[in-house]
Amino acid sequence: MLTTQNRTIEQILTGGIYTVYDTMSSATLRSRGGSGAGGMLKQRKGESVTRAPSNAHDVRDEAELEEKYGKDCKLTLMDEMMLMGLDPKAGYTSFFNDSISTGLRGAVLIELALRNRIGLKTTNGSRNLSLDRRPVVVLDSAPTGEVVLDEALKNIGSCSETVATWIEYLSGEAWNPLKLKYQLHHVRERLSKGLCEKGILTTAQQNFYVFDVTTHPVIDDKARDEVTLRLQDSLMSKWQSDKNRIDDRDLARIILAHASDVLDQTFSELEDEAYELATEHAQEILDADADYEYRRGDNCNEIVWAVKDFFTEL
Repeated sequence: MLTTQNRTIEQILTGGIYTVYDTMSSATLRSRGGSGAGGMLKQRKGESVTRAPSNAHDVRDEAELEEKYGKDCKLTLMDEMMLMGLDPKAGYTSFFNDSISTGLRGAVLIELALRNRIGLKTTNGSRNLSLDRRPVVVLDSAPTGEVVLDEALKNIGSCSETVATWIEYLSGEAWNPLKLKYQLHHVRERLSKGLCEKGILTTAQQNFYVFDVTTHPVIDDKARDEVTLRLQDSLMSKWQSDKNRIDDRDLARIILAHASDVLDQTFSELEDEAYELATEHAQEILDADADYEYRRGDNCNEIVWAVKDFFTEL
C-alpha cells in the first residue's frame, strides 16, 4: 500500500502536478478542522420530477447566466476557485493545500444548482428537515456544456444521496468500493485545460530536477484579478447584512473560497481597514447557521447552504 508521500510522487510522475492531492484519505478529509467553515479565518496574511434526458447542450444556460451576470458567467465557480488557488507564474496550486480538492467538488454541486440542474428532494414537511438529511435530486438532465459538470450530473442522477455524501463520492472518499465509480478524476488538470481554452491560462513544461511536469501559468492577469475583485466586492461594497439578500453566486464564492483554503490570500493586498472589514464579514457567513438561513429565506438556494453545512461539520 502506498504511503501519502509515495502516492504523491507517483501521481506527479504519471498524472501531472494537478493530480497530487485529488485523492486524499477519508481520515484526512474528516480531520481538516482548520478548513471547516466554523473555524476562524487565518490571521493577517412533493418530490421533484426528473425531466427526460437530452443529448444536446442546453444553450439556455449561457443566455440566462449572461443576462444575470454578464461576462462573469464565462467562468464557473470551479474555474474561479482554481484561479484563486493557482500560483500565477508557476502555474500550479500549492502542494500544501489539501483542501482545494474537496472545495472543487462542493463548487460542482453549487454550480449545478445555480444552473437549475439539481436541487434537494421536496416532500410535505421537507422544509422542516435539516439540510444534511435531504437527498439531492436531478431537476433537469440537459447537458451544461461543461465536461466536469455533466459527468457529475450523470452520477447524481444514478442514485439518491445527500450533499455531504455526494461531495465524498465525487472526491473518491467512499467507504463502499462500489461507490468509487462516482469519483471525478483529474479535476484540476481538466479545469486548467478548460481555462487554457478560454484564453486565461497557457500550457508550459517545468523541470523538477528529475522529471518534467505540465503546468498552466496565467496569461490573462485581468481575468484572474476580476475573480479576486468580485470576491472582495461581495464582502465590502456589495455586502448585505441580511444573508438572504446576498446573491447566491457571491455567497457561494465566499463559502467555497474558505473551504478551498484560498480566501485569506485574496485579502493579502488589502489595506488594514479593508482587510479587517472583509475578514469580519466573511466570518459572519462562516458562523451562520445554514439550516436557519435557508428556512427563513424565500429565494435562497438550498444547496449553497447545504454545502456550507458540510464544510462546517468537517
